[in-house]
Amino acid sequence: MHRTICLIAIAWATAANAQTPSEIPLYPGAAPGSEKWDWEEKSATTPNGLPIVTDVVKPVLLHYPAEKAKAVGSAMIVAPGGGFRALMMSYEGADIARRLNAMGVDAFVLKYRLVHNAPGAPAREEVVKLAADAGRKAVQLVREKAGEFGYRPDRVGMIGFSAGGMVTSEALFGPKETRPDFVALIYGIREIKAIPDPAPPLFLAVAADDAGFVARTVDLFTAYRKAKGQAELHVFQAGAHGFVNKGGGADHFMDRLEEWLRVNKLLTRSSGDAK
Repeated sequence: MHRTICLIAIAWATAANAQTPSEIPLYPGAAPGSEKWDWEEKSATTPNGLPIVTDVVKPVLLHYPAEKAKAVGSAMIVAPGGGFRALMMSYEGADIARRLNAMGVDAFVLKYRLVHNAPGAPAREEVVKLAADAGRKAVQLVREKAGEFGYRPDRVGMIGFSAGGMVTSEALFGPKETRPDFVALIYGIREIKAIPDPAPPLFLAVAADDAGFVARTVDLFTAYRKAKGQAELHVFQAGAHGFVNKGGGADHFMDRLEEWLRVNKLLTRSSGDAK
């Protein structure tokens, strides 16, 4: 009886640990550009009960590893949105990470620095730049840890939502050494810059009734195709920003993303994968 209870307790502890991601700091000490920030990160919930964080000072990655038996040798950084004032940690963070895990993909949710509402705090433009720096640093760090965690260093992707999509765009258009190997932008494009050569495979999803982002999303797809880049575009009839309106197809954008990953052989385990 005692042995049975112990085994059940161990099983429960293992399950709990599997649900708790490990935290990986982007920098060994204070993050460059925010060394003097002296406020504290806060956790809260939205009026409809969704978990968010605000006032992020220390940028980190939350690692959700794929099960070894399922792992395909790919990793993806997840950048939640929230207008650079909050991070939507569930449906644009942990929920996406767990769905990627189900595909066999290691996921890393990025908590980047946010605007702090207080006299003397950095302006939004400065914080947006620091967030972009964090996105590029995240790609570099996840790639460096490929051998440790068992995915391939040439299969490190990034998916971003809203403001997190803007962070992801900056990594896409940035230097080659911090550029993701594949990219998904979900209702979030800051501005269109020169298309990289070679251009990583690109997945785009937006709702037709998201006036702030639909035109820029279509424009990026057009520019990508003109540059001979591989791109897939989904403009769902309904969904609005954040895909909050259900029933227009946007509800199933992760199904479309999984198909796209499969088409690009990012869910195919190669013989050289460590896992």
